[in-house]
Amino acid sequence: MKYPHDQIGINGREVQVQTILDGTTEGRDEFEKQTFSFIRAWLTGQATFELQTSGSTGTPKKIIIHRDQMIASARLTQEAVGLRENFTALLCISPGYIGGKMMLVRALVLGLKLVAVTPAANVFEKLPSSLPIDFAALVPYQLYQVVRSKEAGWLNTMKTVIIGGAALDTATISMLDVYACRCYATYGMTETISHVALQPLNGPDKSQEFTLLHGITATQDDRGCLVIEAAYLPEKIVTNDLVSQPTANRFRWLGRWDNIINSGGVKIVPEEIERKIQGVMDQATRSKFMLCSTPDPILGEKIILLLEGSELDSTTIDRLKHELPKILSRYELPKEIMVLDKFSYGPTGKLKREGTVRNIDKSVQNFTLKT
Repeated sequence: MKYPHDQIGINGREVQVQTILDGTTEGRDEFEKQTFSFIRAWLTGQATFELQTSGSTGTPKKIIIHRDQMIASARLTQEAVGLRENFTALLCISPGYIGGKMMLVRALVLGLKLVAVTPAANVFEKLPSSLPIDFAALVPYQLYQVVRSKEAGWLNTMKTVIIGGAALDTATISMLDVYACRCYATYGMTETISHVALQPLNGPDKSQEFTLLHGITATQDDRGCLVIEAAYLPEKIVTNDLVSQPTANRFRWLGRWDNIINSGGVKIVPEEIERKIQGVMDQATRSKFMLCSTPDPILGEKIILLLEGSELDSTTIDRLKHELPKILSRYELPKEIMVLDKFSYGPTGKLKREGTVRNIDKSVQNFTLKT
């Protein structure tokens, strides 16, 4: 396969594609090495690629993805967000994962001009302001940093940004309203060859729901979890994602089936409670938070509000004790507030709930909520 551009930009320099193919250009860091390696493999016609799943559909495992599947996925993204040949695409996430690999595939298949920057919290600090960028993929932590920086103006010059890898906080989403760039949350996983649905986060189509890409169909199993089908996928993908599905091509993500808390016989989806209390938490503390549970001899599982940080002052705790009962039922209300020094995160910045809960005995503070 021939790439229509002679060179790519990477970390501030221009690199000839031919030197990548013949191996005379070496990567200066792991990101560059992985980027060059994938470009070389793709342009020399490699047919299959081995990837590690994250566990979205069960136990993490290695799977083989075929070239034609990746091309089909790239075409669906092109149709959904209007990508055109000669648009400039920014790669600033790891090509070691499906999100980064698919940014490279989109560039190579669709004829996009590729600019690559080693991932950082605010990658736009590394780019000259005169460089036009049309399309980029970010993880939530990167978007969080960008909208709060002096480089936020990039979001008025770009056409499209897709955000995936973890959930976005509501405060960051609300900050996107003032920018011209169309921003989309993505839904997908390694098994679906990147995203199969997009959620508009700003603009006239802003929505709380994901819309399936053309040709993707989705149903729910008897747990209420999403089941995905597509012509380019060899089989149905049964996820552990609980959803509501108002129409055949739209759904709203509720939470993870494997995160459900059974407290006193009532099943609680922690992600739904987190969305309910997000506003109160934003006003009360800058700490990140999550709902989890610990064993309880009476309730079976006791709901815990877990906050990240070294300590919280009594004013914050008192405010939470006062405000949370106003918006949560007695079944939803956490029985305790605990504080951990640091939550557990994956390589893309995604919160690892199970790993975080394992450290719950290391909590530095513990406060009881009366219900």
